[in-house]
Amino acid sequence: MDQCIYHKVSRSKICFLVLYVDDILLATNDWGLLHKVKKFLSKNFDMKDMGDASYVIGINIHRDRSQGILGLSQETYINKIVKRFWMKYCSPSVAPIVKGDRFNLNQCPKNDFEMEQMKSIPYASVVGSLMYAQVCTRPDIAFAVGTLGRYQSNSGIDH
Repeated sequence: MDQCIYHKVSRSKICFLVLYVDDILLATNDWGLLHKVKKFLSKNFDMKDMGDASYVIGINIHRDRSQGILGLSQETYINKIVKRFWMKYCSPSVAPIVKGDRFNLNQCPKNDFEMEQMKSIPYASVVGSLMYAQVCTRPDIAFAVGTLGRYQSNSGIDH
């Protein structure tokens, strides 16, 4: 599937192993399979079972087993990037880009002075941070992030 995602399927049982640097996240629909995989891994690797995951690579994991609900949230990550890019006190919006908003190359820096001013604005970092949120848990901002990304090479920042 991916260089760091592995899966095991046995009839209706499935187990995903997600590897990130030296951390492993296991997800399965069968407790027996989970214990079997943990036993195999602990025999072959020096590992520590940290129990149920609640936060992994900037993603909060919420579960309600009684209702069969698993939720993912990047609220902590998003709050950090909002603060990092000086947007902490801005008003939230349901849609970051609405019908009728127009973007074009005329809005990009046109001369050395405007390009110099843009160098203090971490445009590429903002777009990259939003892209991570979009890919993980916020597909609803994909259009806005894609639109912003189109102008990244003309933002006045040397790449």
